[in-house]
Amino acid sequence: MNDYMQVRLDVEPCSETATDVLAAMLGEIDYESFVPDEEGLTAFVPHGKYDEARLKEIMEQFPLEGTALSYTITFVPGQDWNEEWEKNYFKPIVVGNECVIHSTFHRNVPQARYDVLIDPKMAFGTGHHETTTLMLQTILANDFIGRSLLDMGCGTAVLAILACMKGANPVVAVDIDEFATENAEENIRLNGVSGIEVRLGGIEALKEEQFDYVLANINRNILLADMHAYVACMKSGSHIFMSGFYVEDIPVIRAEAERLGLHFIGYNEKNRWVAVECVKG
Repeated sequence: MNDYMQVRLDVEPCSETATDVLAAMLGEIDYESFVPDEEGLTAFVPHGKYDEARLKEIMEQFPLEGTALSYTITFVPGQDWNEEWEKNYFKPIVVGNECVIHSTFHRNVPQARYDVLIDPKMAFGTGHHETTTLMLQTILANDFIGRSLLDMGCGTAVLAILACMKGANPVVAVDIDEFATENAEENIRLNGVSGIEVRLGGIEALKEEQFDYVLANINRNILLADMHAYVACMKSGSHIFMSGFYVEDIPVIRAEAERLGLHFIGYNEKNRWVAVECVKG
């Protein structure tokens, strides 16, 4: 059973910056999905990873002065997740006027060149978070025909699916969460795409293989720890796109990338979240 804890955090005064910072801090203690609103943030963490003491530490360490935080906790049985998304969170989203992300329960879906079906359950990646949107925009802006691709931290596999629709082959999608890989495989079947291999694990799931493109939408600390493994899977001329961190984090990400022999190309930004591009020389 993939049960979750829903943690509702009220933020006063509430701002986009405050909820972004809060989501980033919670991501460091294994929270997986975040839904901000005008009054705060709703966050989800696997039931077995919920630790109230660590949650209270996050609240005590919150860096924005003058901000008051309060929370309530709700147990969410795994089988209720699709219903929760349908009722409260997941709405169709159009990215770059070329791609629409929606679920099987949506009606009156906008038309777009690439139609991606995602039934997210508890896996991260519907296109609503800035980092996912940035990575989707990156895929739309690049030519993937006949190119191999690695998607690290694949979540729902939305990135791998869109890349596959744009011609990427073969595609390897990796995630450390078993529920995420199960959901990724379900979404791949929903979209009728082929050529995507889903693997459970982290960098230990990588083999002696090389990719033309690497996507890694995770978080800053994991990127810094595992970037060497991504680079080992790249050949000369391969591109890597990394997201899951803020503009302020670019210098440390860039320094590690350049230490590993990558050339920094640039970045795109949305609400202080960024996606950076590097190429292997």
